[in-house]
Amino acid sequence: MAGHSKFKNIQFRKDRQDSIRSKLFSKFSRDITLAAKAGVPDPAANSRLRLAIANAKAESMPKDNIDRAIKKAQGGDADTYEEIRYEGFGPGGVSLIVEVLTDNRNRAAANVRTVFGKNGGNMGDAGSVAFMFDRLGQIVYPLKTGSEDVIMEAAIDAGAHDVISDEDGHAIFTAFEDLNDVAEALEAALGPAKSTALIWKAKTDVPVVAADVPGLMKLIDALDDDDDVQNVWTNADIEEEA
Repeated sequence: MAGHSKFKNIQFRKDRQDSIRSKLFSKFSRDITLAAKAGVPDPAANSRLRLAIANAKAESMPKDNIDRAIKKAQGGDADTYEEIRYEGFGPGGVSLIVEVLTDNRNRAAANVRTVFGKNGGNMGDAGSVAFMFDRLGQIVYPLKTGSEDVIMEAAIDAGAHDVISDEDGHAIFTAFEDLNDVAEALEAALGPAKSTALIWKAKTDVPVVAADVPGLMKLIDALDDDDDVQNVWTNADIEEEA
């Protein structure tokens, strides 16, 4: 397990400004509704729902919003939601995975394809990019939670695969099928995590030259702005100077 590598920002999101908070809450609401529909509306008996609620609370989503999202599932409003993955390429030869949660597959596909086309990218076929990434669980703790040694020991005991720590915090990685069990073990040892999620982690990062950075970030921001898009993942390695 590597404890000293640079913790790269593999998931790009704009700063949590007030102007986008409602959109962020909308994405969390859909995730909660789908999780409640897939299992039972009780987070104590539905690990996916429990994680979705924990992530929403980490971003200060009000309890009323969370309760409404769960009630939508009980009312059948989640029946039309689909989880879809799109893959493509951006400026600088970067690969991107776009996760969508939508009630209209045709609209979502058209919107994502348009965003790629208008921002210097190309949408690929299914499987054209995913093989360059690993599907993992990621559990993030604030730096103040403990020293690298404390986090490493807790992660090993919980059954995690890897830990990467830097000044931004501690990222703990697990096999995707072990995420719930490891998250619960870590919570018992360290307390609630900052975030818990299934991620796409690049097997190899692609360095992006400074000239391609603005175009790449414009593409990522445009994808993230779409209401149906839940997450955007990339293998870009952008130097801080760029």
